[in-house]
Amino acid sequence: MRRRDFIKVVVGSAVTWPLASRAQQRAMPVVGFMNSTDAESAKQQLAAFLKGLEEVGYVDGKNVVIEYRWAEAKVDRLPAIAADLVQRQVDVIAATTTPAALAAKTATKTIPIVFETGNDPIKLGLVASLNRPGANVTGVTQLNSGLVAKQLEVLHELLPTAKTVALLINPSDPAVADEETREAASATQILGLEVNVLKASTLEQLEAVFANLSQSQISGLVVGPEAFFTSHIGQLAALAVRHKVPTIYRGREFAAAGGLVSYGSTLASSYRLAGVYTGRVLKGDKPADLPVQQATKFELYINLKTAKELGVTVPLPLSGRADELFE
Repeated sequence: MRRRDFIKVVVGSAVTWPLASRAQQRAMPVVGFMNSTDAESAKQQLAAFLKGLEEVGYVDGKNVVIEYRWAEAKVDRLPAIAADLVQRQVDVIAATTTPAALAAKTATKTIPIVFETGNDPIKLGLVASLNRPGANVTGVTQLNSGLVAKQLEVLHELLPTAKTVALLINPSDPAVADEETREAASATQILGLEVNVLKASTLEQLEAVFANLSQSQISGLVVGPEAFFTSHIGQLAALAVRHKVPTIYRGREFAAAGGLVSYGSTLASSYRLAGVYTGRVLKGDKPADLPVQQATKFELYINLKTAKELGVTVPLPLSGRADELFE
């Protein structure tokens, strides 16, 4: 071998050996985090997710990489988002919100999926059963099935003379909207109420709904637990106050922003559990063997200032059950 060729071989080996060695080293795992809302409106939920992940020993940027994907309330983007994460071969997909979970389930049967949903994951087709999910999917449910009925009961306590109320749904999320409509129909029959179903999937439509409500004979409004409404919870509360519509939604933020009453499970708790499960999957647990976690704590918040402004008398038994009263 000529000296020049020998030098080429040695130099080539010196360059390729470290590259091969680095390739053999285990890279940090990658989590694909997808959500149907946006980073700003879901910042508290994301913080809870990261807290749960850290409880299992994973910190973003330190020993795990998180690829964040936000649909910004445009659920039609979610299939493409899920397909992109699958193409990137992430180690786990954390699919938070029901539309994100459904998109992820459709996109892959091999990459582990941890979902966070407010609905029944069996009815949605995400898992075979709560105790033994099977396949590559598990996660957390907020048990929002039946929540609309419970919210109607609370609204009925606040407005005992009401005859007609409305339910606001997002038609672009049919899996959730259909279930909420069925729940409302059953509950209003029991309560002796008539329910009108209203629809909004954009801010313009949301504003139009409230403008029309203030001129109608409808006494109160239940807003279905849906990601679009959560992503605009501040605007939702402001519209309810501006148009003087007694409205119930979920989440402390709604009542804190001036909404009359909030009732529902805590999103932060669900997201923390989803973070814990994501970490466990990274450590080697199989989704099929991880039972679906269920959020069991429901919280009630009442804004007494808004109640006074609307002329609504809050019964003592109801205020006594509240986790917090805003005055």
